[in-house]
Amino acid sequence: MEKIRIGIAGYGNLGRGVELAIRQNEDMKLACVFTRRAPETVKLMTEGVPVYHMDDAKNMQDQIDVMILCGGSATDLPEQTPELAQYFNVIDSFDTHARIPEHFANVDKVCKENGKLAIISLGWDPGLFSLNRLYAESILPSGKTYTFWGKGVSQGHSDAIRRVDGVKKGIQYTVPVDAAMDAVRAGSQPELSTREKHQRECFVVAEDGADQEKIAETIKSMKNYFDEYDTTVHFISEEEFEAVHNKMPHGGFVMRSGKTGAGEQTHQMIEYSLKLESNPEFTASVLVAYARALNRLKAEGVTGCKTAFDIAPSYLSRLSGEELRAALL
Repeated sequence: MEKIRIGIAGYGNLGRGVELAIRQNEDMKLACVFTRRAPETVKLMTEGVPVYHMDDAKNMQDQIDVMILCGGSATDLPEQTPELAQYFNVIDSFDTHARIPEHFANVDKVCKENGKLAIISLGWDPGLFSLNRLYAESILPSGKTYTFWGKGVSQGHSDAIRRVDGVKKGIQYTVPVDAAMDAVRAGSQPELSTREKHQRECFVVAEDGADQEKIAETIKSMKNYFDEYDTTVHFISEEEFEAVHNKMPHGGFVMRSGKTGAGEQTHQMIEYSLKLESNPEFTASVLVAYARALNRLKAEGVTGCKTAFDIAPSYLSRLSGEELRAALL
């Protein structure tokens, strides 16, 4: 079996997750890794795989079937995905929801000009949660959709905490409000405000002598991050922080409360949930599965940009259509 050759662009938490996920897929192999750091400083977990500087990527086109981009959505992917799509078939996890149409258009243009294929905005939200929203709203057209995130670490909000004066270390968990989820499950189709859907829980290690009351107030009043939520700030020791808050869990729920039947009197409920011990490792696993789908579509001559909405589920699996019908249908 000729294995799909995967390249990784960016070797942080997500890049390491992709490297590990490739090991679990016998039809794939890690071809090389690209980094903006000095390549000799990057130590991979897979022996014999070369590491190159990102600037050298365009010279490696004949060695890679699918390039998985593992940069951040704020500044990396808006530039890197169109840039690398000139040379490679690419996968990314761009997750700034409001900018996905713009990102799609930019990548689609480059792919079509260069005969390449991209699948963008993959992961669990956007990605798997997006699919579940689509399925639910198509099946129950009369109803309301709700998405709850957590309990899990928000990397952006955690970074915002760490930038507050007097904070040595900090982490923030997004926590769904149980009462809100119970109301949705009961079929009342409530109108829920931002504050009613989620809480934010912060754990902070303060610098010696820092004003904890001032830190807490600064966090709770932070615009676009915490001011619209019920936020709790816990001050803990550095030892407790390192022992308890050293992982990146996440997850959430997609719910569709709908009505069917004569007079729409019958309540129907769709609920999908994820409980993840490692957000980056799970996201990486999604990206790797879609790399297989991309490779199959490219073999069929498909070009341009796609999202999870455009990919047939069978293309994700290592199994043949016959095997899938026998085992999973």
